[in-house]
Amino acid sequence: MKIALLALLGLALGILGGAALGIGAGLVWIEVFKTTSFEGYSGMLVFFTFMPLGAAIGGIGGALLFGIIAIRDAEIAIEREPVRRHDR
Repeated sequence: MKIALLALLGLALGILGGAALGIGAGLVWIEVFKTTSFEGYSGMLVFFTFMPLGAAIGGIGGALLFGIIAIRDAEIAIEREPVRRHDR
């Protein structure tokens, strides 16, 4: 259950972060390639192409990353054996 919840958290955070990075990448694209702004073409390019692509890539990446972290955490022993003291 912990793995699934962390994967969903990673999905949500990945979507938000990926969408933000997609908007940034779209704005860079517009500036570098001098995309026309006629009838809002540049805005539609950013918000209908780059933002969804960034959100999809970020969501998948975030879910995988958090899922792998949760799986590795499950393999680590939670309880440690007490350290034995040597009597002198």
